[in-house]
Amino acid sequence: MRPTRIRLRLLTFNIAHGRGLSPIQGLLTQRKIRANLLKISRLLTTVEADVVAFQEVDRYSRWAGNFDQLEFLREHTRMAHAVFGINTQREGLLNLCYGNGLLSEYPIVRTENVVFGKKQIGEKGFLFVELDVAGHRVPIINLHLHYRSRVQRFKQLDRLTEWLAREHRLHGAHWSMLPIVCGDFNAPRIKSDVTASLHSHLQGLADYRLLPEATDHTFPSAWPQFTYDFVFVPPECRRAHSVVVKSFLSDHRPVLVEFEL
Repeated sequence: MRPTRIRLRLLTFNIAHGRGLSPIQGLLTQRKIRANLLKISRLLTTVEADVVAFQEVDRYSRWAGNFDQLEFLREHTRMAHAVFGINTQREGLLNLCYGNGLLSEYPIVRTENVVFGKKQIGEKGFLFVELDVAGHRVPIINLHLHYRSRVQRFKQLDRLTEWLAREHRLHGAHWSMLPIVCGDFNAPRIKSDVTASLHSHLQGLADYRLLPEATDHTFPSAWPQFTYDFVFVPPECRRAHSVVVKSFLSDHRPVLVEFEL
């Protein structure tokens, strides 16, 4: 009897604090932000995403409606599992808390959040999540890199690759595959920046594919000229293909990748 194949649909999306195409979320009411997040939840349902990796999602930030955005999205997509990784947190009158988040139809069995620095605003990091997909241990890294400094991005990439080597040594025997790496890299796939460098590093481990295709752009969403949002898939992700989803719910467009295990 042939083994059962499992289809998985993973989407990565920088939701820009729920502000849509508005330049500053702090100028929007909570009602406006909730309305935009509701549209995002409908999009996730429409594309039938099984796993969603968010960047720039907030939890009780005054500038973004002062509510738990990830839980709001989970409730309205009816996805079973959620985990939030805080990259930036500030208490007080101008309370702030945001980072990367992940929703999943599959159980989350282990997580770790890595923050690159200690800034009170604009800090970046990555969220590691290990899923149980019908008995398969599927590791995913949800990454957000520095948006302005190439030097900082390479320092952050060094942190990631060092962490990945250690994690693979300690826990890799339990994985069914090498990690999927996705997120907002804030860098195109040119040779002189981190996206290409990470691809080269991952290719040294296995035959990783970089999606979406070079002709598919994600930023800015109203008129995409660049690709900053990527998914690196290891060879265990069979028949992998991607689409950049046309939407105007953030300054980024989401990337949807479908594959079989």
